Amino acid sequence: VKVVESGGGLVQAGGSLRLSCAASGFIWDDYAIGWFRQAPGKEREGISCISPSDGSTYYADSVKGRFTISSDNAKQTVYLQMNSLKPEDTAVYYCAADRTVGAPTPIPIAYDYWGQGTQVTVSS
Repeated sequence: VKVVESGGGLVQAGGSLRLSCAASGFIWDDYAIGWFRQAPGKEREGISCISPSDGSTYYADSVKGRFTISSDNAKQTVYLQMNSLKPEDTAVYYCAADRTVGAPTPIPIAYDYWGQGTQVTVSS
């Protein structure tokens, strides 16, 4: 199983970034994909997740209206479009896969496979 994030970087406040999560080695329709972030000294936070099989999604209040999660099932890739970025969005962003039934969950312990993380830095 492989989960690989890409697309992080440095951006000014108000700017945009798109993160990608490419997954392989498991049955795509059996899994939910989640995006998490962890800032220094803080706990890992589930910010958005999607069930590619039915398109159901979840957004944390902190990103609702600014971030959009989507999936390209043919490519087994999930995207996180991040707009109107704020300095408080600065963190390492992780993608993970959860073998689940039902609505996707933002709880990190539920996820089975994790990527290595990608740094997002938003300057003020």
